[in-house]
Amino acid sequence: MTHPLIGVIIPAYNVERYVRQAIDSAFAQTYRPIEVICVNDASTDGTRAVLSSYGGAIRLVDRDQNGGIGAARNEGILAATGEYLAFLDADDFWPAEKLAAQEAFLRERPDVAIVFSHMRCFLSPDLSEEQSRARFCPPVPMAAEVAGTSLIRASAFEAIGSFDPRWKVGEFIDWLSRARSAGIVDGMLPDVFLERRIHATNTGITDRSSRADYLKIVKEALDRKRNVQV
Repeated sequence: MTHPLIGVIIPAYNVERYVRQAIDSAFAQTYRPIEVICVNDASTDGTRAVLSSYGGAIRLVDRDQNGGIGAARNEGILAATGEYLAFLDADDFWPAEKLAAQEAFLRERPDVAIVFSHMRCFLSPDLSEEQSRARFCPPVPMAAEVAGTSLIRASAFEAIGSFDPRWKVGEFIDWLSRARSAGIVDGMLPDVFLERRIHATNTGITDRSSRADYLKIVKEALDRKRNVQV
């Protein structure tokens, strides 16, 4: 049986310390074929040098100006050619069986366009004891409707559109809300298929002003729901 191509999109901004582990976890997947697309979002550290070290093994997209994770993912979507899309943040990583299990689920469920999984959070080893105490790290895995746990049919983006680059955080919540409003069906696997790193520079920690985006996203979702009901 010929398996469809999966595009793995990794946006990267000033993550030279972590991005190699993310990329290596994509290449360690038991599923083939995949294309790994790394979007350098105008990094100012050594991120691009790390990405360049992979040569032709990855497709490298360079952005001239930092536009945030939504805009970077959109660049990756434009570059992707696969039937499915998977999104991995450059500071996280996947267990090797993620893509294989999720592709099998979607193959058996043609009515479902998105499949999620559980995730486990961990404190990055480079945190100091004081920083570790100040970070919340859930003690057990949890069901997670986030980009990093998802595998999505590319046709869903053709139907719904891309991520809204207005949002510094919550861009996936906004996209998923729009998808569900349009009738897109999603599912959830019980497996832990994302290891999420809690570190000193997570966007939600360093850019507290961006948290207002969540409230705006929720308001727009509620307004959208009211309009549908009317």
